[in-house]
Amino acid sequence: MTAAHDTISEAEFTAEARAFLEENAPRRTVRQMAFGEGSDEISVLPERTPEEDAAEVAAAKEWAAKVFDAGFGWITGPPAYGGRGLPGSYQRIYSGLEAGYETPSQAPRLIGLGMIAPTILAHGTEAAKQAYLRKLWRGDVIACQLFSEPSNGSDLAGVQTRATRDGDEWVVSGQKVWTSGAHYSDIGEIICRTDPELPKHKGLSMFIIDMKAPGVEVRPLRQMTGGASFNEVFLEEVRVPADHLLGEENGGWTVALTTLMNERAAIGGGGSGAGSGPAHRLLELMRHLGLADDPLLRQEYADLWVRLQVARWNSERALSKIRAGQLPGPELSTAKLSLTENMRRTAELAARLLGPRITADTGEWGTYAWSQFLLGVPGMRIAGGTDEVMRNIVAERVLGLPKEPSASK
Repeated sequence: MTAAHDTISEAEFTAEARAFLEENAPRRTVRQMAFGEGSDEISVLPERTPEEDAAEVAAAKEWAAKVFDAGFGWITGPPAYGGRGLPGSYQRIYSGLEAGYETPSQAPRLIGLGMIAPTILAHGTEAAKQAYLRKLWRGDVIACQLFSEPSNGSDLAGVQTRATRDGDEWVVSGQKVWTSGAHYSDIGEIICRTDPELPKHKGLSMFIIDMKAPGVEVRPLRQMTGGASFNEVFLEEVRVPADHLLGEENGGWTVALTTLMNERAAIGGGGSGAGSGPAHRLLELMRHLGLADDPLLRQEYADLWVRLQVARWNSERALSKIRAGQLPGPELSTAKLSLTENMRRTAELAARLLGPRITADTGEWGTYAWSQFLLGVPGMRIAGGTDEVMRNIVAERVLGLPKEPSASK
């Protein structure tokens, strides 16, 4: 593995990456799907059985290890923790090349790589960095995020899960909710209250916990779509090593902001992808129903498509700052808000086009299937911070408007 970018040119790197992909993955073929062919599934959240989840996780880990061992797993990361130490342009080269090949989905690893790993790199102890960064990027470890609680939702400063120091360990007890991927995760990033006497934002600390440790219980949460993408997690006197503290004791709010900004980058940065696919399907549906020439519907669809493109460009602008080494900013809240707003518009237009067929299954291809998308959108309007929280962030931190009055001190 090359350790520094001055020892390999972009041309040499491109040739190296292409050779690896040619040897290990089939080329992607573009399939022009006609309306009525193949699966008509269209959903926001995955609706998998536990067996399907396990198969996807295993495939993701196997491919991640192969990519990492070939030198393409953490291209921009510090060599001390398993990275290759190359500039962001090299990552863009590899990502562009890999997009042309059929490779296993890495969805189970997105939270770990998009949110947890950057936080460990920024705030972890040396022991934590050595223990987890390489394993996260190689796929040996999968991580989840343990923030929300039943009584607080998006109000992270109001968390009640407690962590108490006991010698060289912390003892954690409490409950978390809406935890994606907890059922197959190895570690979790958890925010806890460590000093109840301090003001809400100042008595918090962040830890890495072992999701397989005694005292951790994961229970699936059934969604109205029928699937169970989220979980509730119960913690009873879970022991955490002292060197698994992220940042300083009672400094967890700063650490949480790092994770949240990376979370919004991960969610909002995928805004065009999550919206353009359903939008294409929506156009096919309009044609199938003989409504593609209706001037009002055409105008509404055109408005949606323009909004999707603007969201894509805005996300690219924000993500370019991250690729240049800058920290994620509040503009990513606009990206996340745009994503959910465009998904809402897509779902509402589909519902108007279909009428009763979106609520009653007639067996007609590509009609009732939209119900899964419609029912999944509210979950995305909560994930990563509710739409209401995003609007407050944009108003206060982007537009400079006065802060919303709060009863808390």
